[in-house]
Amino acid sequence: MKPSRLIPLALILSSLLAAGQAGAQVADGSEARPLRVMLIPADGGTESGTKADYEPVFNAISRSTGLKFDLKVGQSYSAVVEGMCSQLADIAFFGPVSYVQARDRGCAQLLAVSVEKGKSIYYAGMFAKKDSPVSNLADLKGKRAAFGDVNSTSSFTFQIASMLDQGMNPARDLAALNLTGSHAASLAALVHGQVDAAALSFDSFDKAVREGAVDPSTVKVIFKSEPIPNPPLAMNTKLPEALKTRLKEAFAGVHQAPGITPEMIRGYGGAKVQRYDTTFSDDEFAGPAGKMALLTDEVKSEILKKSAQR
Repeated sequence: MKPSRLIPLALILSSLLAAGQAGAQVADGSEARPLRVMLIPADGGTESGTKADYEPVFNAISRSTGLKFDLKVGQSYSAVVEGMCSQLADIAFFGPVSYVQARDRGCAQLLAVSVEKGKSIYYAGMFAKKDSPVSNLADLKGKRAAFGDVNSTSSFTFQIASMLDQGMNPARDLAALNLTGSHAASLAALVHGQVDAAALSFDSFDKAVREGAVDPSTVKVIFKSEPIPNPPLAMNTKLPEALKTRLKEAFAGVHQAPGITPEMIRGYGGAKVQRYDTTFSDDEFAGPAGKMALLTDEVKSEILKKSAQR
């Protein structure tokens, strides 16, 4: 396995401090000062995973506008929130929940949401082996389950919130609770028989199928969430208004820009999408915000303690 190339938050902070001391100028999208983009480690958590998903569309934006971008993958979902709120990023790819966290802290403003087949929604799921006796969330009592990042919308929040809605206590009712850090790692734990069920998005599952990481005939769905707004791209609220407008116009029209091919218009999971919607309503994130509210600090603390029991 190749070593992770994730960017630790502490290293980014120290680098920023050094840059500030050297009198570094604010990023403006020029060759010398590219706009800094931070991406949550949604699939695999490596530079070759999530970064590769989003490089095509940022290359397309750069080609159509002349703006330059420097893409980095955060060490965790919370690291990307902190990066945005600490002025270490100008643009970020968030999960819906991590976007709400950054938005509510006043440092993130919605930029664009991908549109696929005329819709901007995706689904969280729980998957089990085809021959498993587990067929729904209630069947997971006394079983082992893998989840992604504790701040992930579709590999943690919606699944845990749904268990709570059904009167389950994941920290008490599961025999083992594994926090893997990513959708791909959770699915791998299921494939290798380390857990009885894995939490991940359907987009991540489809990506794993495309890449040959899982045979879909060996897996079944035991839970599918309500529709969730697609993971958004957001801008730092402190960017100049003229630059915000330029970015929104660029994403809104990138699919029609000269020289841009459909293969360049990519989104979550590296999937090809039709276009990007820059008029998507912020109100659509009320659902993820409500699920997030169910996961109190006490609930998360119990889950973290459970996950440490090996």
